[in-house]
Amino acid sequence: MSSNYLTFNSNQPLTHLDLLAMKQNGEKIACLTAYDASFSALIDATGIEVILVGDSLGMVVQGHATTLPVKIDDMVYHTRCVTKTCKRALVIADLPFMTYVTPEAAAQNAATLIQAGGAQMVKLEGAKIEIIQFLVEQGISVCGHLGLLPQFIHQLGGYKVQGKIAEAAEKLLVDALEIQNAGATMLILECVPADLARQITEKLTIPVIGIGAGDGCDGQVLVVYDMLGISTGKRPRFSKNFLSDTNSIESALKNYFDAIKKGEFPTAAHSF
Repeated sequence: MSSNYLTFNSNQPLTHLDLLAMKQNGEKIACLTAYDASFSALIDATGIEVILVGDSLGMVVQGHATTLPVKIDDMVYHTRCVTKTCKRALVIADLPFMTYVTPEAAAQNAATLIQAGGAQMVKLEGAKIEIIQFLVEQGISVCGHLGLLPQFIHQLGGYKVQGKIAEAAEKLLVDALEIQNAGATMLILECVPADLARQITEKLTIPVIGIGAGDGCDGQVLVVYDMLGISTGKRPRFSKNFLSDTNSIESALKNYFDAIKKGEFPTAAHSF
């Protein structure tokens, strides 16, 4: 693993300022989901900079058809498991469905994820500008999420690429800028056309992490079970099985990390 990576030689816990420096230096940011202590330790040891405790656990851990049944207590439990063994990576935890309908509710639930779960940042879906501003005013670090929003799945009518038409693309760009201006320190773009994702990434000063959003983002995130080929159901087109070419999970994680750093993942085959 190359020591040229900006954050590799640091044994200190990473912060959003380290990720911002990576964006400014043109170094790709690697992120993976984790939901337990064992995967957290393996991912952290690889050098991956960000661990996302996603409400995707509702599907890949709990076996639900969507993320909607996930409760705040579920998120606190799994976040606490992750942070017990994570020493270096920045840990982001999702605010689950209907836990941020008001600024006050969002702040209370975010505080629980931070105080009881140990998260350093919380993520919420959509251009919830007033809520993001309120959280930031309370000292809470926020990651936005645009594009395909799993918590809006019934409204969207399925897991579909977002921003394909000009009007929708323009709205995504405006929303991204507003999220940044509200004080968010990171943004995730999910299932949007690669050209649009690149445009948004270039417009924003905060790091933009893509999932199914092409190679023009500042970094990439995948669900760990997807990139190991062990999820139930069909693997998303934008994912890749990194375990298929090696004989260990540790090697698969390292290959994922290196592929992102070298710009070898995602390819056009993993983009829209």
